[in-house]
Amino acid sequence: MIKPLDRKLLRDLSHMKGQMLAVSLVMACGLTMMIMSRSLIRTLEGTRDAYYQQHRMADVFGSLKRAPLYQAERLAELPGVAAVEPRVVMDATLDLPGVLEPATAHIVSLPAAGPQILNRLFLRTGRLPQLGERDACVVSEAFALANRLQPGAELRVTIRGHQEVLKVCGIGLSPEYVFEARAGETLPDNKRFGVFWMNYKAVAIAADLDGAFNDFCMDLSPGTEASEVIAEADRLLAPYGAIGAYTRKDHASSARLDDELTVLHALSVAYPLIFLSVAAFMVNAVLARLIRLQREQIAMLKALGYSSWQVGWHFMKFALVIVIVGTVLGVIGGRWAGGGVVGMYEQFFRFPHLDFRLDYSAFGLALIVSAGASIVGVIGVVRQAVKLPPAEAMRPEPPADFKPSFFERIGVARWFGVGLRMALRNIERKPWQAIFTVAGLTLATGLMVLPGVMADSIDHLLTYQWNDVQRQDAVVFLTEPRSSAGLHAIEHLPGVRRVEPLRSVRIRMRYGHRSRKLSVTGMPRGADLNRLLDAAGRVIELPEEGIVMSSELARVLGAKVGDTVQLEVQEGARPVREVVISGLIADFSGVASYMDIHALQRLLREGETANGAYLTLDPRQWEKFMMKVKDTPGVAITLVKKEQLAAFRKTTGQSIGILRSVYMTLAVIVAFGVVYNSARISLSERSRDLATLRVVGFTQREVAGVLLGELVLLVLVALPFGLAFGRGLAIFIFSTLRTETIRLPLVITSFTYAQAVAVVLLAAVASSLVVSRMLRKLDLVGVLKARD
Repeated sequence: MIKPLDRKLLRDLSHMKGQMLAVSLVMACGLTMMIMSRSLIRTLEGTRDAYYQQHRMADVFGSLKRAPLYQAERLAELPGVAAVEPRVVMDATLDLPGVLEPATAHIVSLPAAGPQILNRLFLRTGRLPQLGERDACVVSEAFALANRLQPGAELRVTIRGHQEVLKVCGIGLSPEYVFEARAGETLPDNKRFGVFWMNYKAVAIAADLDGAFNDFCMDLSPGTEASEVIAEADRLLAPYGAIGAYTRKDHASSARLDDELTVLHALSVAYPLIFLSVAAFMVNAVLARLIRLQREQIAMLKALGYSSWQVGWHFMKFALVIVIVGTVLGVIGGRWAGGGVVGMYEQFFRFPHLDFRLDYSAFGLALIVSAGASIVGVIGVVRQAVKLPPAEAMRPEPPADFKPSFFERIGVARWFGVGLRMALRNIERKPWQAIFTVAGLTLATGLMVLPGVMADSIDHLLTYQWNDVQRQDAVVFLTEPRSSAGLHAIEHLPGVRRVEPLRSVRIRMRYGHRSRKLSVTGMPRGADLNRLLDAAGRVIELPEEGIVMSSELARVLGAKVGDTVQLEVQEGARPVREVVISGLIADFSGVASYMDIHALQRLLREGETANGAYLTLDPRQWEKFMMKVKDTPGVAITLVKKEQLAAFRKTTGQSIGILRSVYMTLAVIVAFGVVYNSARISLSERSRDLATLRVVGFTQREVAGVLLGELVLLVLVALPFGLAFGRGLAIFIFSTLRTETIRLPLVITSFTYAQAVAVVLLAAVASSLVVSRMLRKLDLVGVLKARD
């Protein structure tokens, strides 16, 4: 049997269904973000951990110049090493049918004897190369899908100047290449880069490394300190050109996935907090209005013997209904949004299976968080209700003080209409209600800014990175460093207009107790094809002896301009030198450092050498250049700027667009919910006054002006605060998204601000139309007879 108070609750809910739904939707938006983010974290972490464990992802990786295979046995004897797998790794140039630009095959050898121990392949289709097969290969799935390859396909490849034909025998994935991209790149280009696995003998002979290895991976025993094993491995392999081993955490693929999880962890807290703060404001406003209108009912309930606890619990149930509805809608929204967004990650991260896993523990957390937000919002007004003595509550509220407003007292209001003056008086007599409404509108406006900032930042990045910084048409990297004369073959390729040499070498950079492994690139002073720009967009000239580095690298190291860093070269004679930081560049992917090419050559104690070049090309001879460079001996990798731009648009641009659409949808819901709720509360509180105005002769339009004039004023006051809050929110979110692998520039255009203002104003107009229709249905006689 339904209790009397519960019947009253159901009746009140039916009368307030529009407002309750609006508050529940706002709360559901926050819970949608929380459940989606936490479920994506569970999906990626769970899938990664299972994949790494089942296919034995290695703990330590390392590269070197050349070491005999017996040195791998010495590595296996190091304390704490459970397994070692030596291999040969190299890059080759692919000539793909129907693709003009050269592609890159990153070839990894399979164990010479027996099956893989570490980084075991997952075969999607086909088989592994059989013992003795020289031309058979397994191709990474992302590359195969992008180029529509199937087992049995043949590919023409140039390895160290020799052309060979490889036959695809299988399509697979490896835990080592969950994020599949060229070394140093932060975006996948699956059309022009793929990983190939072949028999050791075939790769070793092609790379002139038969009986040797130039790469290895190790598995460590539980409890082993990785740093000690790495130190011993580096010492053992130093005579063989080792460039320093590193742990799984620093592996490019694993680090990129970890960065994405870091971003998701931050978003799972920041965004829901804002949405739930708006919901708390709205719950407070709805219940405060209800309690003011039901003073006499509260008095009668207490007079009939209901305790303060029963009355308070009755009003708390309103908040709990909002919580339950909001949580249910949030779970549905989180499941829907998460299922859509998880497909976006398949463009970046390749697993055997990536199925969306709903985080069921987030349901309980969502219920607790939403209940907490609602209780914080209503505890004050509920306390106000239970403290009302019956005798006092039976009396109507004291008449409102409609004294002249501040603007009337200073003489400005004489130019205002009657409706505007009444709106100003109502705002002044209920300042806290106005402040809460402005606060809610401020949050709603701020949320509208962020989706636009994402679009602005992507547009700026496209212009900055591919026009202002990268002014070359292509970059070529050589298999080995060569003298300047060795670049003549590049200079004489068809269509080459300009060549700027570069020398890149792996180093460990130290500052204090912090260090990072990266490449330092030497370029000629005054180079113009790959410009170095600071945060203000000014060109930084390379110093004769100092070093210029990414702002992000300086932040990671804790260094600044003028500080001295130590460079430990990881190849050749391994010289160590201290250099001064001369400038910081603004870049948005990875970390980098640059020196004058002659200063770097002196550091390496070598002559005028280069292992790559930036090129500008004649568009009329584009096809001739691409056909010729595929067959040029010594060219390992060719990067084409327009293809990198296309890959960026397809991956990052598209994924940011999906997130922007999700955020925009949620922000629009919040904006409409806040404005509608404010207008509905104002109508409920002033229905008697508005009906009186209609009776004394005010037209429908004039009465609507009195009601909505207050809302318009509050919206106009909230807009500048909302835009400022939106900027602050964008700064916070973008700083959260800032990682070593990828960053976004903070750019906010006037269009974004205008769009946020327009959406909030449209929400106000839509809410006004809904409330105006309610005014037409107002029962004038009934309202004048009763208080409710």
